[in-house]
Amino acid sequence: MVPRYISCSLSLAVVAPGFAQTPVVDGSLDASYGAAVSIQNTTTGFGDSNLGLPDAANGSELDNCHAVIADGVLYLFFGGNLETNWNKFELFIDGAIGGQNQLRGDNADVDFNGLNRMGGTGVGDGLLFDACFSANLYLTLTAGGTPVAIHANIAQVLTEGGGTGVYLGSGAPGAVPIVNAETGVSVALNNSNVAGVGGEGGSSDGAGVATGIEVAIPLVLLGYDAATQSNIKVMAAINGWGHGWFSNQLIGPVGGMGNFGEPRTLSLEGIAGNQYAVVVVDSSEPDCPVDPPACPADLNADTMVDGLDMTALLSCWGSTCGDVDGDGIAGGLDMTAILAAWGPCP
Repeated sequence: MVPRYISCSLSLAVVAPGFAQTPVVDGSLDASYGAAVSIQNTTTGFGDSNLGLPDAANGSELDNCHAVIADGVLYLFFGGNLETNWNKFELFIDGAIGGQNQLRGDNADVDFNGLNRMGGTGVGDGLLFDACFSANLYLTLTAGGTPVAIHANIAQVLTEGGGTGVYLGSGAPGAVPIVNAETGVSVALNNSNVAGVGGEGGSSDGAGVATGIEVAIPLVLLGYDAATQSNIKVMAAINGWGHGWFSNQLIGPVGGMGNFGEPRTLSLEGIAGNQYAVVVVDSSEPDCPVDPPACPADLNADTMVDGLDMTALLSCWGSTCGDVDGDGIAGGLDMTAILAAWGPCP
């Protein structure tokens, strides 16, 4: 087992060698996750559950996020509750190149076409994620009935739409997790939390909640390739029973805002902060890669390519700074590029 570096909202937690153990997916927080790495800061608009039962809940909230990678599997724990009125826990993962920054309406049909219920209808709508997040995997969990049962689905979110969706199966909250042999995915729910955030006027602090929703997803299922992408990002939300009414319970948190309602018209990019969490496998990789400058030969960013840029190149000669042509080192080819671009930037 190789311990990895884990972060949500860019805060690092380290799983030390000899300490990491594979979590048991049962909806209860294991010590192997370490400290909370993302904490809710918004009271729930979907009711504060006060039953204290592992199965039934009369409210929904997402209190915190924990994450760890062990044996090629991504384990995620979300402290909180999922109301047993068929509310939905929605999880989107950005774990590979490509995916959808704005949800399309032609994805796989899972959970009564719930993914596409949040997607576009051809008029420029569809759930819009933050600028640095493009989902390529979706998981949804719901709970209800008598006795209470849980059901989960998973689907690809491909750049061009389509893809495959799978019903993962059913289980019982607090007792029987969903374990899907075909995909290797496990999902569990323990609804016994009565702490964390309250309803309107209550606590907005989700720290310390140790029961809730837990999932395990093999990295291979994400299409994850460490050679092309090291950071894995997750966005989680509580949605209404028909996937058509977003609450204010998101990971990352939204800073005190109310319920959002229609997901098709929701722009997470327009909300301050990142409405996603980051699993950092390579802490040297930026969360959001910087777009290359429109005028790469303008090394000092004064909108002119001139002697000052040539001086900057010479001071960087043989190193990675001053690399105009993108080959990783400052040299003769970069000097040629500067001379070719001499004058005002276009």
